[in-house]
Amino acid sequence: MADLTTRLRGSIAPLVTPFDAEGGLDLPTLRRLIDHHVEVGSHGVSVTGTTGEPGALVLDERFRMIDAAAEALDGRLPFVPGTGTHQLPDTIEITRRAAEAGADAALVIVPYYARPTQDGLYAWYRDVAEAVDIPILIYNIPSRTGVEIAPETVGRLWREVPNIVGMKEASPDFAHANFVLKETGPDFLLFSGLEALCFPLLAIGGAGFISVTANLVPREIARLYDAVAEGHWDEARELHFRLLDLNDVVLTETNPTAVKWLMSRAGLIGPALRAPLVPLSEQGRRRVGAAAEAWGLLEGAR
Repeated sequence: MADLTTRLRGSIAPLVTPFDAEGGLDLPTLRRLIDHHVEVGSHGVSVTGTTGEPGALVLDERFRMIDAAAEALDGRLPFVPGTGTHQLPDTIEITRRAAEAGADAALVIVPYYARPTQDGLYAWYRDVAEAVDIPILIYNIPSRTGVEIAPETVGRLWREVPNIVGMKEASPDFAHANFVLKETGPDFLLFSGLEALCFPLLAIGGAGFISVTANLVPREIARLYDAVAEGHWDEARELHFRLLDLNDVVLTETNPTAVKWLMSRAGLIGPALRAPLVPLSEQGRRRVGAAAEAWGLLEGAR
């Protein structure tokens, strides 16, 4: 665990799930995306998280994505796949598959739709963690799940369940992140899951970020962390504000709709989404395109 605390930091890129022309998994493209992230300096890779449309993947497809990503990475970067669902048996099964594939940790979303109590959330994460031999990151994203895990519950899990090691924080309430770190202390690996809070979270002791924008400008997203790690706070602050407009539009019409459209325009992936998502509207394209043009994202890969 001490080694993981040192290695699992910075920009963990949450990759889209590329689909081929028939709507199936496009694993060769996934491997190319992973190679690109290794080359440009991302600090880690995640698949089948929110940006990877996990709710539209059947269980076998999630297994195949995890296996293919682990094989493509071959230990070159830390690997943190999303393994959570709203079903405890499926969550345990996917998390075990991630462990077998050699993942460094698993990202487990707060169970959605059921709206459990805090005691229910504690029991959920305890049961998942005790069923597997892999470090677990809690994934708090109340806009998707309908419930938020309280800082006190996070602290209880951190103290009582040895392989709960951190959290992806996607609450827009920045106070929540502050109270999580107050409950856990600096060894807890807290990653931002909201683009506008990536830089602020580093200032209070965050470990890094899992930002959809890393699919588009991975060098810059990684540099944001590196600049802070090197003590270049002015550079990091300037980059934070330079990224702000792009970070704002990548969530247009529900992630990953906008980022997939931009990546397809750049020739990185095919344009396919899975239901219930639909392609970006004309109005959305105008909004996203205006911000992307300033970064040259309609011209090719960065």
